[in-house]
Amino acid sequence: MQSIAVGSDHAGYPLKEKIKEFLLSKGYRVLDFGAQSTDSTDYPLFAREVCLSLQRGEAQKGILVCGTGIGMSVVANKFKGIRAALCLNEYMARMSRKHNDANVLCLGSRVVGQELALSIVEAWLSTDFEGGRHGERVELIKRMEGMV
Repeated sequence: MQSIAVGSDHAGYPLKEKIKEFLLSKGYRVLDFGAQSTDSTDYPLFAREVCLSLQRGEAQKGILVCGTGIGMSVVANKFKGIRAALCLNEYMARMSRKHNDANVLCLGSRVVGQELALSIVEAWLSTDFEGGRHGERVELIKRMEGMV
């Protein structure tokens, strides 16, 4: 069973909860790193925990939600081995997986509605990395991070 780490700030909390329900209904194991309410919080703390979970191998993928998704994607991409993609539609979600092997999906709760967000999550999770020339590009990214 694949594990997915989720995290949000206060703005993303209600959508994160809907995403959790969706993931559990699809049979995923969900690791929830907060927030646990709509009380004001600092999004970098939650992004950090999700990314560390992936680095430790506890989860295979992560989903982060804040008001716009921008803050979460900025923080997540600071972590070695994380390729976070801010996606506003299903096409971006599919391409982030096919071409970039994105392992963290970032969403903006104030930018996409709940139905669209769940559709984006579904597209992202159901799309595989193509490899080939895209694999060579991901390897370039890893070398730039000092991973290879």
